[in-house]
Amino acid sequence: MSSRSSYSRFLLVTVMLIVSVHCEFHTLAHLKPQANDKTQGRAVVELLKRLMGSRSREFIVLVNRSLSNDSLDVCELRSAKNNKIVATGSTGVAVASGIYNYLKYFCNCHVSWSGNQLNIPHPLPQLTGVLRISTQHRFRYYQNVCTVSYSTVWWDWPRWQREIDWMALNGINLPLAFTGQEALWQEVYQSLGLNQTEIDHFFSGPAFLAWNRMGNLFQWGGPIPQSWHVKQLYLQFKILERMRSFGMIPVLPAFSGNVPQGITRLFPTANVTKLGPWSHFNCSYSCAHILDPRDPLFLQIGSLFLSQVMKQFGTDHIYNTDTFNEMTPPSSDPTYLSAVSRSVFASMTSVDPQAIWLMQGWLFFSDASFWKPSQIQALLNGVPIGRMIVLDLFAESTPIFSYTKSFFGQPFIWCMLNNFGGNSGLFGTVDRINFGPFEALNFPNSTLVGLGLTPEGIEQNPVVYELMSELAWRKQPVNLAKWVSLYATRRYGSTHENLAVAWKLLFRSIYNCTVPNYRNHNHSPLVRRPSLRMNTEVWYNRTDLYEAWRLLYQAAPPLMTKETFRYDLVDITRQALEVLTTEFYIDIRNAYQGQKLPELLTAGGVLVYDLLPELDRLLSSDSNFLLGTWLERARSLALNEAEAQLYDMNARNQITLWGPDGNILDYANKEWGGLMEDYYSQRWSLFVNTLVECLDRGRPFRQDSFNKAVFQVEKGFVFNGRKYPSKPQGDTYEIATRIFLKYYPQALKRLL
Repeated sequence: MSSRSSYSRFLLVTVMLIVSVHCEFHTLAHLKPQANDKTQGRAVVELLKRLMGSRSREFIVLVNRSLSNDSLDVCELRSAKNNKIVATGSTGVAVASGIYNYLKYFCNCHVSWSGNQLNIPHPLPQLTGVLRISTQHRFRYYQNVCTVSYSTVWWDWPRWQREIDWMALNGINLPLAFTGQEALWQEVYQSLGLNQTEIDHFFSGPAFLAWNRMGNLFQWGGPIPQSWHVKQLYLQFKILERMRSFGMIPVLPAFSGNVPQGITRLFPTANVTKLGPWSHFNCSYSCAHILDPRDPLFLQIGSLFLSQVMKQFGTDHIYNTDTFNEMTPPSSDPTYLSAVSRSVFASMTSVDPQAIWLMQGWLFFSDASFWKPSQIQALLNGVPIGRMIVLDLFAESTPIFSYTKSFFGQPFIWCMLNNFGGNSGLFGTVDRINFGPFEALNFPNSTLVGLGLTPEGIEQNPVVYELMSELAWRKQPVNLAKWVSLYATRRYGSTHENLAVAWKLLFRSIYNCTVPNYRNHNHSPLVRRPSLRMNTEVWYNRTDLYEAWRLLYQAAPPLMTKETFRYDLVDITRQALEVLTTEFYIDIRNAYQGQKLPELLTAGGVLVYDLLPELDRLLSSDSNFLLGTWLERARSLALNEAEAQLYDMNARNQITLWGPDGNILDYANKEWGGLMEDYYSQRWSLFVNTLVECLDRGRPFRQDSFNKAVFQVEKGFVFNGRKYPSKPQGDTYEIATRIFLKYYPQALKRLL
């Protein structure tokens, strides 16, 4: 063969390789499980042992990646001899979610944050033929960058293990994995020449790290002890190992340009901009220093950090970083915005040539007046098409893909946010999440590559997350009434007719918010600082809530041994009392404004001395609603009392004042036993007493004076040092009965 023809062949092969690599990037095909089939199968076997003990031996698990020829997960289940079920899937996640589908629809079983119902029939129900479960969605994403602060911040390994099991069962294959990154940042900053004081001045406390990472906040709640870095780093090693063992693709952090102030000392000529204040903070804790991505130092720091990430954590080639999160860029010039994203991406590819940038699309929603289509297109198209995935973060309410021509060609994931601040309260948009993903799939020239769950906080409203997870494996929207009837049966392991009727009522009302662009912050007066101008609106028919309450309460006696039922009875009673608090607040306000002291004393007295104490007793009777658990988990991570006090302050401050002066007051409100008694009730007591005093003395109520007084109450809770129970107290059914008999008739009367 001539050298010319050999050279021609070499060129042809080279071109084919380049085209093949380019196509692989464009299709995201290089994002795939690292673990081999055997490892993934073993991970599922261990999960089933944790979930169902000896019954796990009745499932034969096989992972065979060749079962899927297009990167879309599939699982096939069939009956075998000896009443066993054989489950074969393309990944560990596919097998786990296939088995969970079988457990749900053939065994009437249920797994959730608020308890499991695993009364598995014996023998296992037979399958006729092959049950094939497949997905149209390459990725099923999980977590919001805020979830790490609002929910998982104090978790130990056993709690993380349970969550990763839940992810696998619900088909999650693209989870955010942000734990432990501060330890790596510390290494990077030290290598650049920052001293420990400068680093300590930069990091916020553990409960506020999400906003430190996004460039919103620094130092508040700190300094972080060195022991925190060590513990979180080792926790991350376990998290990543377990996620990857199931065939998941963890999303790791990258550099956004947010730097410590000390960088300006070391690099005085660097293009660093000091931003204005974030939210209601001043420059003591906000006004971040942002390094311009076009400055050569950006590439240096970004490369140093990503090198550390890959060295310590390995890589699956997908990284999250968010530029301009709740921060307005200095220029709206499309050329500038393209240059920024190009530079951010270059800092990733300089270390990992196969890098994919996963970006939260929250900025397009939160600063819509800045981010017009031309600005969005400029930012997105600064990165080659197919090398970025955008999370349409709040798509159930305000989808961005529909007015950006499917993110101008970049792949995107349709996400359900559902929860802000980890707030308590029943909420959902079930119609929107039932139809939205299919609308996105059928959108002209759609670049949809997955569905996602992106709540700011978890461990509430399990029904919504189960529905959304399941829709990733459906070919069309479900019949919601039928779906939720089956949900009720498997959640409680009971066919009591009240249960399905109650859930259908909830699904047509409180779980089906249709208010345009509604953001689910719990606005109930119960969990907000009292004033004479509070939001008393609800998006649902209260009659449906009260009827569902009655139906669940009346079905209670034989079901109180089920943790799932106890949780829901507490939750719906809590919701009913939340609504009744609003009714009593309206009575209080009307009595004050009408100068009717007897009516004010009556309404205020019932609220402060009966309803709120009863609510606290109810919440304290269930392990899922305890302030003590949140605080105990925080303190358990400390090595000494000084650390314990720091973590305790972080945990208390986040769910109440959210900042030194109530800067984002009650954003992360929770209805928990202990918190109800020592925080919310105390505020309401002061409010009622102040109004009574004003009427008694003929003085006007002054909100600014009240705010100063109530701030002392709020701050007093943060530093009261009281230890709260982390074990439930009292009999839930007895307390729920007392509340129902007292307040259900009143609730109905108020509807007339």
